[in-house]
Amino acid sequence: MHDIEPHWLWRDYYIAAEDERSPLYQTEYSEFEFTHAIYNYVIHPQWDYIGSPTLYIKILYVDYDQSFCIIEFIGEWNDLLYNDIMFLKRNIVESLEAEGIKKFILLGDNILNFHSSDDCYYQEWSEDIEDGWIAAINFRQFIIKEFKSQHIDYYITFGGELDDLNWRTYTPMLLFEKVESLMTKRIGSNNF
Repeated sequence: MHDIEPHWLWRDYYIAAEDERSPLYQTEYSEFEFTHAIYNYVIHPQWDYIGSPTLYIKILYVDYDQSFCIIEFIGEWNDLLYNDIMFLKRNIVESLEAEGIKKFILLGDNILNFHSSDDCYYQEWSEDIEDGWIAAINFRQFIIKEFKSQHIDYYITFGGELDDLNWRTYTPMLLFEKVESLMTKRIGSNNF
């Protein structure tokens, strides 16, 4: 897992550690020292710690004018043992919401497992962004099934083109426009 880097091709557009409004402002990274691990597996030092021992992120892009952000994930999303959604919500999402972000694109290519607890934090997140949305891209089908079994899909949108979107071929703005178009169609048709 140590060779799985966060998507770095968008660094010309945005770097969270250089954004004064980011919850990760002034984070320093080592290019050579592996300081984080998920279980016994070290991960690339560019991933950001959010308080969870199993889930790490990288805020790839934030646009305050368009009120959206793109977050990439790695690890095991474990609400049951570690309450990962609480760490994500309290340490990252709430800071972004305070800056006006209400549309969240979650990139799940590197989520290896999901263990659910309850949906309270997901419901709170959804209510906090009442005219926004949360879209999940490229989560594995067995993980989506687990999210859905706990009714978390009431708050995070999965499915359709979102499940197999080659997002790395887009610029951040084009990805947002694509996802927003998909979300607008779903909201308009109430097809969740």
